Amino acid sequence: MHVLSRLLYRARQFRLALCGPWPPVSDETLSPYLSPPLMAIFRRMTPAEQAHALSVFQRLQQAGYDQPDLLAAALLHDVGKSLSPLSVWDRVLIVLAKRFFPRQVQRWSEQSSHPLCRPFVVAARHPAWGADLAAAAGASPRTCDLIRSHQDHSLLDDPLLAALQQADDQS
Repeated sequence: MHVLSRLLYRARQFRLALCGPWPPVSDETLSPYLSPPLMAIFRRMTPAEQAHALSVFQRLQQAGYDQPDLLAAALLHDVGKSLSPLSVWDRVLIVLAKRFFPRQVQRWSEQSSHPLCRPFVVAARHPAWGADLAAAAGASPRTCDLIRSHQDHSLLDDPLLAALQQADDQS
């Protein structure tokens, strides 16, 4: 059943990436959690990425989380992708390659000079890039740590990181 639910989740993601809709995220939603410089880097993300970030943010709020650093990280966890935007086909390639060639994906993500490896490099490095962007825009160290670690599932002792990862995986 888990395989079927993941397949349906990915199919929904793909449909949304191609078709939308992506309602705009209002400044009123963001301003309690993001300063103007942080809001500016949030706005650098694509409409689909902004909608995904808002979904992660809302999942955390619905689960009862109210920590400002966590909620800011939810809104900014994928902001590093804005440095090298991915097409929907890049995203499909990443998902399929991770499923069928996980060891090769690791090697491809380290080939920063090869243009065909760019999607894998972005997928692997966007957390660090995003944390650097957020730090430069004045995010708290805790928010930056959450952004930097949001794909590292080996860090088991951080309940806020685990919550962010779970919300991200479900959105």
